[in-house]
Amino acid sequence: QVQLVESGGGLVPPGGSLRLSCAASGSINNIGLMGWFRQAPGNEREWVAFITSTGTTNYADSVKGRFTISRDDAKNTAYLQMNSLKPEDTAVYYCRMIVGVQIHWGQGTQVTVSS
Repeated sequence: QVQLVESGGGLVPPGGSLRLSCAASGSINNIGLMGWFRQAPGNEREWVAFITSTGTTNYADSVKGRFTISRDDAKNTAYLQMNSLKPEDTAVYYCRMIVGVQIHWGQGTQVTVSS
């Protein structure tokens, strides 16, 4: 069984930065796509960024130029560096990983951008 655990969320003022981490544990042979999603109250979950096993990245337009996704395969961990945060970035952030042929989700970490 695979478990994903996110960390790094919190309260930050507008313009601030946070770095989220997502560590996978359990029966892991090969992690393919790693991604981050977010869900604000009253909204559907939306995709934020992903990174392939070869390091190709892609970002939602709303975060392009401000967020950076990365991965450390030796640690089975994905990261999301978030800079120039805005109040509209407030949401629960979830990581998702494809391990083998299965999709796994983390439990989420709250990010609040407020003065």
